[in-house]
Amino acid sequence: MINFILAAYGMTFILVHGKIFEDIRPPKDYTKKWNTLFHCPLCMGFWVGVFLFLINGFTELFTFDYNIANAFICGCVSAGTSYLISMLVDDNGLRVPQKEVRCNCSQRSQLWKLQKNNFKKWSKKNLKT
Repeated sequence: MINFILAAYGMTFILVHGKIFEDIRPPKDYTKKWNTLFHCPLCMGFWVGVFLFLINGFTELFTFDYNIANAFICGCVSAGTSYLISMLVDDNGLRVPQKEVRCNCSQRSQLWKLQKNNFKKWSKKNLKT
């Protein structure tokens, strides 16, 4: 099953984000359902899972009995795991949520002065030799 999941995620990532398909991938337009397929790892992941199910007789990495229930289950497993992995990993490794700081220059300079003054007070108090 791990081979199936990794193959599904790899294929989904290449289809959704890969530079090789950039020219044939339609532009992002979420008003058209067909375009959503090519920009959504959950949507593309489902169809990748169904595709991998259909070709499972040609590979020894994974084998499933050919029936409609297994096709649906492979699509769901592929969609779920492709979406989950794409939410946890990006091009730079693990995604780490970063807190966004919104301030203008005057606030930033005031914050810097405050931190500088606090450090001076702390260092006078704690670094006496």
